[in-house]
Formats: sequence, structure tokens, C-alpha cells
Amino acid sequence: MELELLSFWILAIITIGSALAVVFLQNIVHSALSLILTFIGVAGLYLLIQVNFIAAVQILVYAGAIAIILAFGVMLTQRDDMSKTNLFNNQRGIAFLITSILLVVIGRIIWITTWMPNTPKDSTVNQIATIMLKQHAIPFEVIAILLLVAMVGAITLAKGKEKIE
Repeated sequence: MELELLSFWILAIITIGSALAVVFLQNIVHSALSLILTFIGVAGLYLLIQVNFIAAVQILVYAGAIAIILAFGVMLTQRDDMSKTNLFNNQRGIAFLITSILLVVIGRIIWITTWMPNTPKDSTVNQIATIMLKQHAIPFEVIAILLLVAMVGAITLAKGKEKIE
């Protein structure tokens, strides 16, 4: 039990620290990389509660999506100085107020919840894979083509037109 508790605290510190880095870093590339680390930390927390499929989806979908967004963001925000891409604004007060209220509400919900001990369930990965890859194979292929077209379009926009002289 102590190893699980130690793993939880390490993952929680990594996740919260990298989430704070997303907010406070001024470089958009560093913020995006911190967001990837945040999602990996959340996936580690999912592994601790033995939901392996959700942890794999967390890494593949969210961390992969942030990597793609990072590529799009770097290509489409062509500034000379990349350190000025994640500028701060003047809405810190309202953001702090909303965050504080949300923290109190979530803390209250956690406090009044009756927690049940975690018992391992039978793996549903086979059932989910069968449904996703047999019944929904065509939508996956359509989404893959759509994402490919979006990426080619973004690269084309980022490259821009060459000047004809």
C-alpha cells in the first residue's frame, strides 16, 4: 500500500506542477510540452486505479493531440521571438475568483463523497476494441482522412505563398 501511496503523490506533484507550468510559462512551446507532461501524469493516475484502457487513450489521444497542436501552433504563429507567444492578460482577478470557487465546490464534493475501495474489474479492452474496430471502422477511417487533410492544409497555410518576382 505504501508504494501505491508514494506513486500517487509523485504523480500528483508532477501533474500539478506541470499544469501550473502550462499556465505560467511564457513560451508557447514550453507550455505545450508541459501540457503533454500533465496528460501523462493523469494517465499515470489512471493506471493507479487500474483503468488501463483509459490511461492508454489519455496518452494516445490527448498527448498526441497536444503534439499536433504544438506543430500547428509553431507553424501558424510565425513570430521572430517565440518567448512572446504566450502573453499574459489583465483578467487574473476574475480567473482567480472563478478558480477559487471551483476549487471549493470540488473540495466539498470530494469531502461528502463516500469512497469505496478499489477492486479490480475484468478487462473490457477486448470488448471495446471489437466494438470500435468492427462496428465503427468506417468512421475511424473517415476521421483519419479528415485529420490528414487538416494537417496538409495547415502546412500549406503555414508555408505561405512564395513571392513571385
